[in-house]
Amino acid sequence: MIKVCLAGATGWAGSELARGIAAASDLTLCAAVSRSHTGRTLGDVLGAPRLACPVFGSAAEALAVGCDVFVEYTKPDVAKGNIAAALRHGAHVVVGTSGLTDTDYAEIDTAARKAGRGVLACGNFALTVVLLQKFAEAAAKLIPQWEIIDYAHDDKVDAPSGTARELANRLANVRAPHVSVPLDQVAGPRETRGATVAGSQVHSLRLPGYVISAEIIFGMPDQRLSIRHDSGTSARPYVDGALLAIRRVATLVGVHRGLDRVLDL
Repeated sequence: MIKVCLAGATGWAGSELARGIAAASDLTLCAAVSRSHTGRTLGDVLGAPRLACPVFGSAAEALAVGCDVFVEYTKPDVAKGNIAAALRHGAHVVVGTSGLTDTDYAEIDTAARKAGRGVLACGNFALTVVLLQKFAEAAAKLIPQWEIIDYAHDDKVDAPSGTARELANRLANVRAPHVSVPLDQVAGPRETRGATVAGSQVHSLRLPGYVISAEIIFGMPDQRLSIRHDSGTSARPYVDGALLAIRRVATLVGVHRGLDRVLDL
């Protein structure tokens, strides 16, 4: 039985994951973190009697209960501190929070390796996103020009999303994209060409009507390839991938980015 501590357990994605953990025969949710519901049981908050674990106001308090895996599903401003606290307590970590930088992950990797623990960071747990990433890596080997479009709801603070950032990082390991007109030679506002993230141009849209979508467009003379993921209004697509990450993060040491790190693809 894998003991799990879930930070962000009452949020949109965290609450659905909590229900998924409760339904799993090999996992148990031993503690939850939610500042607005501290002192209650998670089942009382979510209307799910099977979730009898206590809710704490901070990760430090919840980690004192003891767990095998700490799941970080909060916000970028507290995520790094929560991850560091979990590693100090000897837990492996699954990160679903987006907005952490490459520098943040470099520091986390050092701490994780020192502790002999694994950190699996996924910009998106949806299996369709994993496939988008793998297909895009294959395409980039053959097509030298592409750009990424990152869609999300209008109140999403971080831009680009963790999904788009992770995709750009992966493609950087394949090759640098060709840009026909150098960005410093653009005739007009430089910003219209998007932001350069790990060598790729990324355009972030923040509008009502979107949840999380990611698209990469490859172009060649007289032909174009688009690969796109769209999520619906439910958090259900992220549960299966997150459960898989929880089960397999203990096989890792240090920071590993992307759910495919524990998949046979």
